[in-house]
Amino acid sequence: MQQPTAPELEILKLLWQKQPLTARELHDELELVLGWGYSSTRKTLERMGEKGFVAVQVQGNKNIYCATLDKMTTLASFAQDFAKRIFELDGPLPVAMFADSKLVNADEIADLELMLSKLAGAQENKPDDPQEH
Repeated sequence: MQQPTAPELEILKLLWQKQPLTARELHDELELVLGWGYSSTRKTLERMGEKGFVAVQVQGNKNIYCATLDKMTTLASFAQDFAKRIFELDGPLPVAMFADSKLVNADEIADLELMLSKLAGAQENKPDDPQEH
């Protein structure tokens, strides 16, 4: 799975909380975070649609966006990738580190733990990439 860029992740996080949203609503909420003009937000949403990260529905003259990436799968993939690349950890991450997250609720913690365990297991069974050495 291709991972979203940092700005794309900000858009997805907002969609996971409040979808569906128009491009204008997304821009207005993320303007201070991203520091972009409206045209940059629209272009990013267009690219996210091409990548399959969001779905767009046209209603009159407005485009309405919904996230198509699963929140827990995406977050687990990011967390596992970060742990492996930055901290060189191969095992599953402790889910306790997500306990105070504003993005993950208590019900989702169990799903996240399962996904992180699966990702860690998949990486343990994967042969080393010769380009990494």
